[in-house]
Amino acid sequence: MGNKEARWSDFLAPKYWLIWVSIGILRLICALPLHWGLWIGKHLGRLLHRLMKTRRHITTVNIRLCFPELSPEEQQQRVKEVFENNGIGLIETGWSYWKDENVFRKITEFRHFDLLDRQLDQGNGVILMGWHFSCLDLAGLLFSLHGKPCSTLYRKHDNPMLEWFFTSGRERFSFPVERKKTRQMLRAMRNNHCIWYAPDQDLGRKGTAFVPFFGHPAATTLATTKMHQLNNAPLIRLDCWRKPDNSGYILECSEVEGFPSGSEEQDAVLINKSIEAGIRKAPSQYMWVHKRFKTTPSGEMNVYKKAKNT
Repeated sequence: MGNKEARWSDFLAPKYWLIWVSIGILRLICALPLHWGLWIGKHLGRLLHRLMKTRRHITTVNIRLCFPELSPEEQQQRVKEVFENNGIGLIETGWSYWKDENVFRKITEFRHFDLLDRQLDQGNGVILMGWHFSCLDLAGLLFSLHGKPCSTLYRKHDNPMLEWFFTSGRERFSFPVERKKTRQMLRAMRNNHCIWYAPDQDLGRKGTAFVPFFGHPAATTLATTKMHQLNNAPLIRLDCWRKPDNSGYILECSEVEGFPSGSEEQDAVLINKSIEAGIRKAPSQYMWVHKRFKTTPSGEMNVYKKAKNT
């Protein structure tokens, strides 16, 4: 269900060579023991923190808005930790595509998956609501260890080689579905699949409502409610985070209290509240490098005005 038309041999032109070199380096790193991968990823993140000034600014704004209870020094420390975790996340992406899955079986803890099993027993599939944590793709591999079929919704990448790379990698543990392909999504639900979906990014004004996210109005998609209505599929939040001592991973299923509410906008409120609860379990492992508050209510100032367009 991924990008079947493309093959690796389609990307041999010189413009793709740098990507191939990067993939080769990542694959070599992924052959090392886990603790080495974590060390390299952390230091890669520190380097990116120094080099990526625009993303650093975006992250700083997000942390300042969402964690006002932290002192300025604590906020800056969290910004650094976000970059460290994003660096580790790059290594974890490689692990999800190439590392022996048995390496992770003994270090992954599954919590409340009985909730998922009960919902799947209804036969309508499950909307598995995620959010953009740094170990995003690795979470897919870890989830597959539980043995439940999963289709993952994704946004098509502008670079055709990266589109091929990511969809091919994800086919190891899921069935990638481009988010606009509603028929494929519905077919997966009718086959009682889990549909992994992350409604936590700013997609503009169309089809969204401005509802609170960490206390600030954020353009939030209304598509989750529409997905539920396709096949009456229940909604479960899936959290995944690395343990503080780096000894393993935790995957946890939770209900989204009150969903569906009967109102698309109220559903968006409930979804943001639920995602916020998941992020707070490991706030530095969230991808705060994205412009979550890019789209603003009419007349309000862009909070990222000092950042270059990205």
